[in-house]
Amino acid sequence: MTLRAIGVYCGSTPGTDPAYLTAADLTGRVLARRGLDVVYGGGRAGLMGALADGALAEGGRVVGVIPRDLVDRELAHQGVSELHVVDTMHERKRLMAERSDAFLGLPGGVGTLEEVAEQWTWTQLTIHDKRSGLLDVNGFWAPLRQMLETMVDAGFVRGSQRGILAFDDDLERLLDRLAEPPDWTDKWGGPLPRRASAD
Repeated sequence: MTLRAIGVYCGSTPGTDPAYLTAADLTGRVLARRGLDVVYGGGRAGLMGALADGALAEGGRVVGVIPRDLVDRELAHQGVSELHVVDTMHERKRLMAERSDAFLGLPGGVGTLEEVAEQWTWTQLTIHDKRSGLLDVNGFWAPLRQMLETMVDAGFVRGSQRGILAFDDDLERLLDRLAEPPDWTDKWGGPLPRRASAD
């Protein structure tokens, strides 16, 4: 499966551990070196800004998508390759999903969690067949990984769908995983719909 653009969700603040900013900068740089467009929330602060600046420093293409009422509060990044100012959060998420071939979550807050969970759900429901991954910086996503296992054990998520959401503390390995073709069932245990190849 050929990836051309990765949708990245992450915090608009830096967090308390310097490793989070370092990981965001590295993610931007690695995506650029791999020739992958970065599609993200359009901010210049926090992990968002570090991600964009890292990619731009390596000559990468960065596409920001930000709602109009957050332009001032999230300090829209004016140096990105494309900046789309939209009217609503729903438009932001839709456009990011359309422009991305897979999704990557870095540390962040409730918004980051919600955005990753939405793409995970859309894959589960076969709205699209794009993978999602979480970069587990210093164990940040470990509680969610355990929650996923609890959902499987409780019968709310099929074990055959674990592969939709990948966890790894190694960025290169995680990106390789995001490029693998789908290997899961739909939410009800059936085969995935056949889709025309984009390659």
